[in-house]
Amino acid sequence: RLIYDNYGYDTQILAASVRHTMHILECARIGADVITAPLAAILGLLKHPLTDSGLAQFLKDHNK
Repeated sequence: RLIYDNYGYDTQILAASVRHTMHILECARIGADVITAPLAAILGLLKHPLTDSGLAQFLKDHNK
């Protein structure tokens, strides 16, 4: 990404066959424009242990 931007190349970066949620995050960090990944990896971005515990605590407090 840095080289393409440095020289002003009009191109897009495709990250193919991304298999893990952490790899998706890394692709975003380095500036990939498009990825191909299985749905399970993409849906994995929606799950995080802190989000789950925060939501559980919120619902517990709400029910009081």
